[in-house]
Amino acid sequence: MTKRGRTTRLVSIALMIVFAVILAFPLYWIVVTAFKDPTEVFSMVPKWLPEKWTLGNFKEVFNIIPFGRYYFNTILYAFGLLAVQLVTVTLAAYAFARMQFRFKKILFMILLVQLMIAPQTLIVPNYLTISNMGLLDTKTAIALPYVASAIGVFLLRQGFAAIPRELEEAATIDGCGTFRFMISIAIPLLKPTYLAFTLISVTYHWNEFFWPLIVTDSVKARTLTVGLAMLAEASESAAAWTLLMAATLLVILPLIIFFAIFQKTFISSFMQSGMKG
Repeated sequence: MTKRGRTTRLVSIALMIVFAVILAFPLYWIVVTAFKDPTEVFSMVPKWLPEKWTLGNFKEVFNIIPFGRYYFNTILYAFGLLAVQLVTVTLAAYAFARMQFRFKKILFMILLVQLMIAPQTLIVPNYLTISNMGLLDTKTAIALPYVASAIGVFLLRQGFAAIPRELEEAATIDGCGTFRFMISIAIPLLKPTYLAFTLISVTYHWNEFFWPLIVTDSVKARTLTVGLAMLAEASESAAAWTLLMAATLLVILPLIIFFAIFQKTFISSFMQSGMKG
């Protein structure tokens, strides 16, 4: 490697380290604040580590609001919706990738257009529909607008389209029907793509705030993000920051762990989806 090449590489590494520190700093501050005593937050001199690490903030979060219930609601909502989405996006993606039918290209273009429409623009018609169905203040109300996922169909369609036709023909000769081929051969080949979609879906719906806030009114259906807003209202101002940081850490920790474990698979599946027809 030439001297210029080494210099360029060192500069690139230095810049990546700087950007990594900048991006990681908010997460670091959430963690240290969550374990601080409330009196330390407003110290004149910022304290980079707590003088005395405490779990009192986490205990107080569960005392002020029914945080455990919000956790249960969010897990049920996010993973229950994921289970339904896996069925709908698999069937739609397989049809677009492997089958021939009228207006196929037009319908797929309409599906792609949906990716450019922000969900917030559909808040009013979705709310009116949910209200007319009598589903307000239920987990079903939160999940119903998302039972189909355009990004999920797009990702899986790319994967299904890349499976060689020869493999399907060989399976057909052996007596394997379309549905059995999809279940036994096609889906197992796309495990990385399914994992990527799982991360996308769970992360988005785990962190969603506006729609659950609108369609829920009671503890029985509210999610963690709405619970954080309730905590901010219920907490006294002096202790609010440590409690909010503790609650925020509880909310984001499962997602951080999940992504840290599967990040290589997640990134590689997106690269493959972008390269395949």
